[in-house]
Amino acid sequence: MDRDGEDRRSDNDEDGTPTIKIKKPRLDVGHSHWIREEFAHHQLGIARINNGSFGSCPGSVLAAQRAWQLRFLRQPDDFYFKTLPDGILKSRTLIKDLINADHVDEVSLVDNATTAAAIVLQQIGRAFSQGSFCKNDVVVMFHCAFQAIKKSIQAYVVRSGGTVLEIQLPFPVHSRQQIISEFRRGLERAKANGGTVRLAIIDHITSMPSFVIPVRELVQICRDEGVDQVFVDAAHAMGTVPVDVKHLGVDLYVTNLHKWFFCPPSVAVFYCRKSALSSQVHHPVVTQEYGNGLPLESSWIGTRDYSSQLVVPSALEFVKRFEGGLEGIMKRNHDGVVQMGKMLADSWGTILGSPPNMCSSMIMVGLPSRLCINSDDDASRLRSHLRVHCGVEVPTYYHHASPGEGEEQLQDTSPRDKDGFITGYARISYQVYNTVEDYHKFRDAINQLVEDGKVCKFLSAE
Repeated sequence: MDRDGEDRRSDNDEDGTPTIKIKKPRLDVGHSHWIREEFAHHQLGIARINNGSFGSCPGSVLAAQRAWQLRFLRQPDDFYFKTLPDGILKSRTLIKDLINADHVDEVSLVDNATTAAAIVLQQIGRAFSQGSFCKNDVVVMFHCAFQAIKKSIQAYVVRSGGTVLEIQLPFPVHSRQQIISEFRRGLERAKANGGTVRLAIIDHITSMPSFVIPVRELVQICRDEGVDQVFVDAAHAMGTVPVDVKHLGVDLYVTNLHKWFFCPPSVAVFYCRKSALSSQVHHPVVTQEYGNGLPLESSWIGTRDYSSQLVVPSALEFVKRFEGGLEGIMKRNHDGVVQMGKMLADSWGTILGSPPNMCSSMIMVGLPSRLCINSDDDASRLRSHLRVHCGVEVPTYYHHASPGEGEEQLQDTSPRDKDGFITGYARISYQVYNTVEDYHKFRDAINQLVEDGKVCKFLSAE
């Protein structure tokens, strides 16, 4: 028995696969001792309020992962020919129901959202290079798209002759309608030269700055405007917002499971709606499964550790141990991050970067202007200083005026605190292991820097 007096033992499934059987009651996150036990491997003394970057994996899921790894090491051939295909199919079947896909063949497991983007953009690049698309046909995306997406577009689309248009989104953002209006204007610009919009890349939750995008409305606009394909980069979605691919109406959708769904790195779900498109997308790593459909192509990309894809059932069991399951976790994390964001903004005399209904389990909080965050380097220096000297792990963001924006307009539109313009923001996350003390530690560290008259340019991370 463990320290809670509950039975924790190793057992085997019918196929002989070792699993970790954990008999625990359904518990709320208020059961702090249980949460501390599951995340005891986290470094002590660190206010870890950056779950959004790398996620977190509880001890019980790590134990299940280790069991899979040992199964492979004991008998690799049996694992490859029988255990691995069956295990991945089980994971895909569970995910199919979680995202409301029509068929398990629409669901593939890949390493991460970056891999899915490469799959999509290689297909688009081939169409340009083979002449299926015209030179003035367009791919549209948001200006704040993840940098790996932008690099993939350069590598596969631009080099093949495709045109790319970035849609500038407002920040701070005040309403969903702002996003919808900017997206409409962006599609109008993309079609102005007579070309067809071949692909729209839409974030479900933008990374930096972070806020939730009204995906369903934007997908409908794409349908109305004749956009060929819609690819939703939802790296942060699973575990923070409801995911229903049929309701959203998307063609292609990827969401990580290692960020907010408690899987170990790295595993993501890639949904590809069954259509003629299904035969055109391929995994970038070519193996003997090439041509057998993306789910099978993705299930074997050479000898590697597939355990992160096999622990999806264990992660789901962990989620079910919470009151309300996944929905309960999402609500508590959302409410928690809003409460902590407001607390920080009130303490610093700043603002939130979006209304609460446009945040998930992450929210942007304005940093005091007296820190003088005047560049990306300043923001990076502050982040490093907080990690090394204050025991706080949190991403920071420099927000500058739009190109060509005049000083007079800047003064009219940019948010201020009592000392000047707010040009720096922190993106705080809230996950089940976080406590109020984590955010108080961050609050006090920033207040101390301001009180001491420190500015980012002269902060040390050594």
